[in-house]
Amino acid sequence: MNSNLIIWPVLAQVILTWLIFIILGIRKAKDVKAGNVDRSKAALDNKAWSVDVIKVSNNIANQFQTPILFYVLSFIIFSLNIVTTISLALAWIYVLSRYLHAYVHIGSNYVPYRMNLFLLGCITLIALTIYCVWMLAINSNALHILA
Repeated sequence: MNSNLIIWPVLAQVILTWLIFIILGIRKAKDVKAGNVDRSKAALDNKAWSVDVIKVSNNIANQFQTPILFYVLSFIIFSLNIVTTISLALAWIYVLSRYLHAYVHIGSNYVPYRMNLFLLGCITLIALTIYCVWMLAINSNALHILA
């Protein structure tokens, strides 16, 4: 299978991060325009913003937590040339879970839904990690036998 295919879910995750940054800018501009924020306090304290801004800001922080593991695992999969239907499916499930998590987080912020989506992403990353370890073990074992 073409290793470049793993780049598509990675780019989708990067696009999600940029979209959240854009939404944050829009919501902050709306708060400032409405006079709902003390800009001098907001420069040092995120709590000075409206709840709508805080939700998006918190979600941006989330985009630099488990997605880092996803990026590393995707790089491993790409560099070892172990892209398969399984790795692609897991990568897309993870990214879909991140989009849905972001939608809930910056919208209703209903914690039970958000938590379930977060867990789905984490379980998917665990499965992707196991896949990488398994494929590396198989490839290492085959190389050891040939040597």
